[in-house]
Amino acid sequence: MDLNYEILQFYAYKKIIKRKQIKEIYADCTRLNMAIENYMIAKGYCTQITALAALGEFFCMPYCEMGMLEVDKSLLENTTYTFLRKHKIVPVSKDKNGLMLFAVARPLDMSSMSMVNQIYRGPVDFILVPSVQIDIFIDSIVAVESTANALQDLQEKKDKELINSSQKNELNQIEKNDDVINNPSVRLVDSIIREAIPFRASDIHIEPFEKAVKVRYRIDGDLQMRAEFPIESYPAICARLKILSGISIAERRVPQDGRISMTINGTDYDFRVSTLPTVYGEKFVIRILDKTAFSFTRSDLGFTEDENVVIDKILAHSYGIVLLTGPTGCGKSTTLYSFLKEINRPEVNVVTVEDPVEYTMPGINQVQVNTKANLTFASALRSILRQDPDIIMLGEVRDEETAEIAIRAAITGHLVFSTLHTNDAPGAITRLEDMNVTDYLVADAVVGVIAQRLVKRLCPACKKRGRANEREMKILGIDEPVSIFRPQGCQYCNNTGYKGRIAVHEIMYMNDKIKSAVTAGVPADKIRELAEENGMVNLWDSCKKLVIKGVTDITELMTIYND
Repeated sequence: MDLNYEILQFYAYKKIIKRKQIKEIYADCTRLNMAIENYMIAKGYCTQITALAALGEFFCMPYCEMGMLEVDKSLLENTTYTFLRKHKIVPVSKDKNGLMLFAVARPLDMSSMSMVNQIYRGPVDFILVPSVQIDIFIDSIVAVESTANALQDLQEKKDKELINSSQKNELNQIEKNDDVINNPSVRLVDSIIREAIPFRASDIHIEPFEKAVKVRYRIDGDLQMRAEFPIESYPAICARLKILSGISIAERRVPQDGRISMTINGTDYDFRVSTLPTVYGEKFVIRILDKTAFSFTRSDLGFTEDENVVIDKILAHSYGIVLLTGPTGCGKSTTLYSFLKEINRPEVNVVTVEDPVEYTMPGINQVQVNTKANLTFASALRSILRQDPDIIMLGEVRDEETAEIAIRAAITGHLVFSTLHTNDAPGAITRLEDMNVTDYLVADAVVGVIAQRLVKRLCPACKKRGRANEREMKILGIDEPVSIFRPQGCQYCNNTGYKGRIAVHEIMYMNDKIKSAVTAGVPADKIRELAEENGMVNLWDSCKKLVIKGVTDITELMTIYND
């Protein structure tokens, strides 16, 4: 019996696959001459992390996340990043006895391990990490160094020629200059954008002040300082950003919007660029969109088993309107996309109207709003209704006209998904009524409302368990102390104490009692009481459960309370 068959048996033992699948997978891997783990990942049996963790256990090799390792950067000086990326190895640390630890992506890969001898001749040990995390680690170092080098060049040269050109409105010629890619300003803009990817930033803020320009990244909902450079260089930076995003260089007095498309490490990204005139120059905010990487499931987004039961009831409807509510940036669109991914089937016609289209999904007709061409949410929705749709997704219900059309589409046999800006689920009913949608139409059309917030996850590497004090017990509404976790800060979480975010939800399913109450025009407080009687868990209690489980902390719970 060969090694591949034994590995498959171990996967079955770990319940990653079923035993009856072993022979079929083994035959396919033999026929395709494909590594077992690569086949498993490609077929969706497991993720790279799941596969590698199991392989590490099989080969008795330790496994770890790359971000949890404290890498001695001085050890990287003896090799090149290209070499490390190609062979998927990273020197991590060296102890007092000369034993060097290497992170590798492939267990017992003799080729990669032999390459270690080109870096170090002494005793070595190995730890398994996912290959994609090695790539991200190397990319982050390269991007940071590129930014630092470009900033240093800017400090030395000040980009005199490029600044003078920008002041004379001659920047259209810059693109044609063969030396433009070597210009410090060009390299700085490129590295600022590229550096944001491995840091998981959602937005880049480039802000001019009196004497300096600051660059901040929004990571897990918070802005973090990344770079600062002289204000004298800013005209060249502005010009480069405008050229890339197709924005008018000559116009500086009004806000403008543009878009940059870039391929970074084989992945296509869209960057939405927005400018805002300030007293010291134009501020840029760049929203980062990976349009091809949507792979979220309900469990990834934080839906519990009980919540999934209600969601299943909502999605089972063939017509009606489903609303997601919450502030900007709380993940409403992402949740909508996860629903569309579930219900998208060959026998249904799914059409979306978005501003902008954030993720492209196969099998779905996605329409981009274009106000300059008079293609608004309302006008697009009218046209969609003539396209024989089964399911419609509206990026947002913004005005009375859109609300009226969406509601009427919902009661005439279409399943409509959309978002609203309200603080809670019952508030969506009041908001629709404020848009002059009559009570009986709201009651007839609305299937369910989901309010959502994002809270930060505690870093799994450094969160610290402790007993709740009196103040925390009062906040949690408990009489007996319990164990909760608090943030600490480490290299893995960039010393923030948090790593990633998770959504908390408040799901109101429209049963007959609630529909009757809406028709009768009762206030939102009464609707909330009826919804909670029907099993709705409010946002506060949903987040409190995560605090008790150690997923988040009291500070994040208070952000829900403050709403």
